[in-house]
Amino acid sequence: MAALAMKKILLVILFIILILPNFNCSKKQPVLTIWIGGAPQEVEYWEKLIGEYEKSAGEEVNVVVQPTDSDQRRQGLVISLQAKQPDPDVFMMDVVWIGQFVKSNWIEPLDSYIKKSNFDTSAFFSKVLNLVDMYDGKLYALPVNVDGGLLYYRKDLLGKYNYTAPPGTWQQLVEFSENIQANERISNPNFTGFVWQGAQYEGLVCTFEEFISSNRGGIMNGNTIDLNTPQNETALQFMQDLIYTYKVSPPNTYTEMKEEEVRQSFQRGDALFERNWPYAWKLHEADDSPVKGKVGIAPLPHFDGGESASTLGGWHIGISKYSDKKAEAWKLIQFIESYQTQKKFALNLGWNPGRKDIYSDSDVVKELPHLTKLKEVFEHAVSRPNLPYYTQVSEIIQRYVNSCLSANIQPAEALLKAQTEIDELKKLYE
Repeated sequence: MAALAMKKILLVILFIILILPNFNCSKKQPVLTIWIGGAPQEVEYWEKLIGEYEKSAGEEVNVVVQPTDSDQRRQGLVISLQAKQPDPDVFMMDVVWIGQFVKSNWIEPLDSYIKKSNFDTSAFFSKVLNLVDMYDGKLYALPVNVDGGLLYYRKDLLGKYNYTAPPGTWQQLVEFSENIQANERISNPNFTGFVWQGAQYEGLVCTFEEFISSNRGGIMNGNTIDLNTPQNETALQFMQDLIYTYKVSPPNTYTEMKEEEVRQSFQRGDALFERNWPYAWKLHEADDSPVKGKVGIAPLPHFDGGESASTLGGWHIGISKYSDKKAEAWKLIQFIESYQTQKKFALNLGWNPGRKDIYSDSDVVKELPHLTKLKEVFEHAVSRPNLPYYTQVSEIIQRYVNSCLSANIQPAEALLKAQTEIDELKKLYE
């Protein structure tokens, strides 16, 4: 009898252990959760901003800080969303993730929330929304900050050699570079005409997209990847020629040149032109920068008959399909996308706002005068393919374009082989 009684007691204890956590969880209200990441100063400001929201909205918000590395941030989100976890409710996405997340049915469409709250989407860049955030007529995300490739130039050197404006075409860029490079190398043997991202990484795909799009080409033709075209071949040949024929881009373009290597070269005073993202502006204008006050920015050049193109970057915000606080999540997004908050991002972090109306704000223009030029750049934005298998497509493009820049393969063969591999890859997802 004693043994039976003990067994019953143990069963009761086991039942309590198993059921009590679930009982407590059922009574506990879920907390609104946002996942963010970025550099330390960005994370610090996010936490301050969310603290302000908690006080004004009376809503507790759990801020989860993801790793700085974007690939690790993406992987963390994928694991949680695949498992259909209720958190995060709100999260930030790189532009190239959104397509995969939509196709995987991980993001909540925002249209009904926008309609109910009379949220004004006309304040945003329509081209950005259409290229990145819209799928099958539905809006799934909103831009928090936007990026785009642009041309930095030494306005003092252009003036010194009697050029009145930055180059509008790629051929003009070569002509300016050849002339000024030859003269400047007399006093600075390290001086070069044009530095840009040519190493084998994601930045190369962005640069490649800009060159080919400015020649009326592109990676996508409608909904199909179409790399092997005459326009793309001409543009890729030009990229190779910048290094070997015109010799206005350095030999280490395809081995070392990423964003920071490009920026540092230009900022040392060793380059006339630089292709980079807007983040470089504040660094070029820092008190310890050798080129402070000597730098101008402009849209990237284009080929004859083409138009300037700027590859779209930046971070967008959305709501998880599995969120248990969707209404509250939308209120937080409205706060983040409000005029006041977007202005704070610009003034405190130097971010390029997702809202286009911030670019004419008098306080912002006074503090960040270059933003008026950036608005023009973002109007010429082109996007990388928003595909569920974009990561694999990017790796293929990186490999063959970089091989071409190293002169191991010619443009026509590089594009043909890349297209063939991508066609085989696509079959796996059909």
